[in-house]
Amino acid sequence: MKSLVGYWGVIILIFLLNCTEQTKKRKNVRSSHGTDCTQIKALEPQASSGIYVIQPKGVDIPFKVYCEMRPDGGWTVFQRRSGGAVSFNRKWAAYKKGFGNLTQDYWLGLKTIFSMTKNKTKKWTMRVDLWDHKDVTAFAEYRNFRLGNEQAAFKLHVGKYQGNAGDAIRGAYSGIDQNGYGFSTPDRDNDGCSPCIFGDIAETKCTNSNGGSWWYSRCGSASLNGDWHPAGDHIGWASGLYWHTWNETVQYSLKATRMMIKSV
Repeated sequence: MKSLVGYWGVIILIFLLNCTEQTKKRKNVRSSHGTDCTQIKALEPQASSGIYVIQPKGVDIPFKVYCEMRPDGGWTVFQRRSGGAVSFNRKWAAYKKGFGNLTQDYWLGLKTIFSMTKNKTKKWTMRVDLWDHKDVTAFAEYRNFRLGNEQAAFKLHVGKYQGNAGDAIRGAYSGIDQNGYGFSTPDRDNDGCSPCIFGDIAETKCTNSNGGSWWYSRCGSASLNGDWHPAGDHIGWASGLYWHTWNETVQYSLKATRMMIKSV
């Protein structure tokens, strides 16, 4: 009898510990739900930045996102870089699904971003925030942002630009516009090089030299998913985090980046 009581005591203890752990996890998730971060902010103007659960129209299963709550609305963050703890040197399957930690560095996932922007009743603005190694900041915003489906390699579509970082997606010079190109990873080449000629070098895949994965054209003047480099080791790497229309130093790898969208 004593052994039976002891057995059930252990079972109850495990149950209580599991409930406590689940409660801790839920505390990190805001109770507010919505179709996106923009709606949550509109319904609750005092909402603070953090993890929320959203369910866009046409999506069967709700999912967690990080919402950056700003005076101009709620933004859904889909990319954040601030250090080298999370590797962005990953293949197609990882970029499709997403990886990292929502409260730290992460990529939300191409499939998830597509599921949000495919709703044609909404228009989306994408914002790119940049920090250099002196903590100087700049931004670029693009209207009418959306992605194509997987069959179209999650092709990038952006409209009118505004900001002080420069329109690096369309290019620091003509002929390297990344708008309208599919996403490329080391194992899935969708860029515009077949090959691209840089001096005496013929490049067939932008991911070979630029690193990371991105909407490359020929190969372009923007790429924020490459290798992260600390101060003192951030110049001279073609595979770094770069936005050439802002910091004109050749091959300057940025300290931090953030990409996010809001519905308008």
